[in-house]
Amino acid sequence: MSPRAVSRVFTKGGAKGVPATPRAGGAAPPWLLMLLSCSAQFLVVLDATIVSVALPPIAAALGFTTSSVGWVVNAYTLAFAGFLLLGGRLADLVGTRAVFLTGLGVFTAASLWCGLATAPWHLVLARAVQGLGGALLMPTTLTIVHLAYAEPAGRARALGLWSMVGAVGAAAGTVFGGLLTDSLGWRWVFLVKVPIGVAVLVVAWRALARRPRTDAPREPLDVLGALLVTCGLAALVYGVVAFGEPAGTARAVAFSAAAVVLLTLFVARQHRWARSPLMPLRIFGHRAVSAANAVMFCLGIGYLASPVVLSLYLQHVLDYSPSRAGLGFLPTALAVMVGAQVTGWMTTHWGTRRTASLGLSLVTAGFLLLVRLGPDTSFLPTILVPLLLVGLGAGVAFTPITVAATSSVEPALTGLASGLLNTTRQVSTALGIAVLTAVAGALGGAHGYGVAFLIAGLLAALATAGAATLLPRERG
Repeated sequence: MSPRAVSRVFTKGGAKGVPATPRAGGAAPPWLLMLLSCSAQFLVVLDATIVSVALPPIAAALGFTTSSVGWVVNAYTLAFAGFLLLGGRLADLVGTRAVFLTGLGVFTAASLWCGLATAPWHLVLARAVQGLGGALLMPTTLTIVHLAYAEPAGRARALGLWSMVGAVGAAAGTVFGGLLTDSLGWRWVFLVKVPIGVAVLVVAWRALARRPRTDAPREPLDVLGALLVTCGLAALVYGVVAFGEPAGTARAVAFSAAAVVLLTLFVARQHRWARSPLMPLRIFGHRAVSAANAVMFCLGIGYLASPVVLSLYLQHVLDYSPSRAGLGFLPTALAVMVGAQVTGWMTTHWGTRRTASLGLSLVTAGFLLLVRLGPDTSFLPTILVPLLLVGLGAGVAFTPITVAATSSVEPALTGLASGLLNTTRQVSTALGIAVLTAVAGALGGAHGYGVAFLIAGLLAALATAGAATLLPRERG
């Protein structure tokens, strides 16, 4: 979307002259701030899926095993999920500009490192660092939107664009990944983000306002809490992966038990021991926050993990090339854009509950139709129609869920609420990839992938029920 188009969207009935963060020498125009926010979010979300179709070539080039290559995705996802709360808290305490620039710088440098990796552990470590950069960057993108548009209708439109960019990034990552892998090689799924990151960094340096200096003491950061939740989530996902491996039951039980201990310690620290909790538990006193995160968790396991699962099915069962498999996700990306074009209006006029329920119903229908996958399934219409339903439904659903999760909290907790929602998205993605690929691998062949999508459909149905009963009725 061009800067002029973004400007038209948000000057018509937008924030009534309330710009986001004014910079020295004048106010940064809202369209520029939205462009920065959406560009940064697109990079981060794109990175979670652009690698999926390149996994077979990466495994062959660097010597990954079939079971270990999934960590190219999970190392990023888990570091991202574990440090998102810290990123959101930093944005609240230190300031949006400083955290945005730091996160983008780390993310861009790690992208270069990934593209130059020569061994499996090099790539996995670089992906974890990249996830850390994304975790610092992502919460600031949503904070910028909230600061820019205070009026409900304008904010709903802004969040509609923000959600669309995220959903399109997730769907389009597989398209770009396939084309880049076949044309330039797998390293370019990482290297392509370097010049884009540098360009966004230069613009952000000038456009974002510096935080005014203050003599007030800053609260300490709960770094130990971030380590506890990151290690706990990593142990949880590894435990799930181990259940699907031969002779992996003992490791699965051990890591699952470790995950329970670490996550319990994290919650106890937030409740009793931390001077400045990474995740103040009072945020869950907002019913809308708790409900939206529960709905996002169920949705994320299926929708956000589906690009990896479907990509493996298309390449391993139907023998698609990486570029052909990637192009198979193009209808989803287009459908997401269509859904996101109408969701702002729907959220404003119908409310978060009705809009989210409609979108999630479409996602559920699409996943359940994918249960019919077979060893010689034709793309049209057996795969195409479900993908259109899933994409359209996701494009409609993400905005009202985001509105419910972030609009009911006080401004001082906006970064935390954003980080919490994105943490839920990433944790559900990692668990979804681990569970669905383990199911597909254990059952084998097309039947295994069909069962994986059945699980995704049942969780999407649970998300629909949660949205219909728990999300607030208020209009955006």
